[in-house]
Amino acid sequence: MTVLWGAVLAAGLLLTLSPWLWPRRPRPPRRSPGASALGRLLASAGFAHVPERVLLLGCIAAGLVTAAVAWLATGVLALAVLGLAVGGWAPIAWLRARRSRLLRARRALWPDVCDLLIASVRAGMSLPDAVASLAVSAPPSLRPAFARFERDIAASGHFDSSADLLKAALADPMADRIVETLRMARQVGGTELVPVLRALSASVRADAALRGEVESRQSWTKGAAVLGVVAPWVVLALLALRPEGAEAYSSPEGVALVIGGAAVSFVAYRVMIRIGRLPEPRRWFA
Repeated sequence: MTVLWGAVLAAGLLLTLSPWLWPRRPRPPRRSPGASALGRLLASAGFAHVPERVLLLGCIAAGLVTAAVAWLATGVLALAVLGLAVGGWAPIAWLRARRSRLLRARRALWPDVCDLLIASVRAGMSLPDAVASLAVSAPPSLRPAFARFERDIAASGHFDSSADLLKAALADPMADRIVETLRMARQVGGTELVPVLRALSASVRADAALRGEVESRQSWTKGAAVLGVVAPWVVLALLALRPEGAEAYSSPEGVALVIGGAAVSFVAYRVMIRIGRLPEPRRWFA
């Protein structure tokens, strides 16, 4: 009984001192939609309306299908596991490639957008009306985002919230620069908006020309490097289709060879991509 009362007393003292021993920590804020890496990837690839769980389910399904095909074709467990990893990564790699293509395609369109804004502002239109007019006059690939801005500004009349929606729909660093420039001009006023947009347009044109020249020179080298990484695995897959090849790659030595080759190929590909990667501009306040 003495032990029981002593334990109760100790528990009471511990509970009394608990606010000082373990102070309450503030909970981290919840992530808004699109705040995670997968959300940003979907938004920048043009699939902002797709939930992240759909992408995860797609990766799992692609990995399982690739692993099943590799297992049925070769019967080698190591190749099936490798197929699971490659298939699961394939949707993310496709989204990254699509994001790069969209960024390259849009990079040449933003100077035209700046010129259209300059013409609208010089014609006497207000900033919201000038941006909303791009739903008709902007390049076709950008019109849906500006049409959504036009509907939102007509319904709410609030430029800042509509500009945030426009940035989320475009998901482009250059779009962030233009929108934030317009936001600042609307908030503080001034007569320097047209010169700023002209300077921004000239900067974008010069950057697009330089990047296009560098990327064209890198394309052959990058293609040869990718071919050098993929070719050995094509040969290995052809060898594994034969019964004696499948038996050899199912042995401990064959499994070690497949795992080591996969690790070397992955490291070599990542090093090649890292060396040839051009610095991308970061998004503003996104």
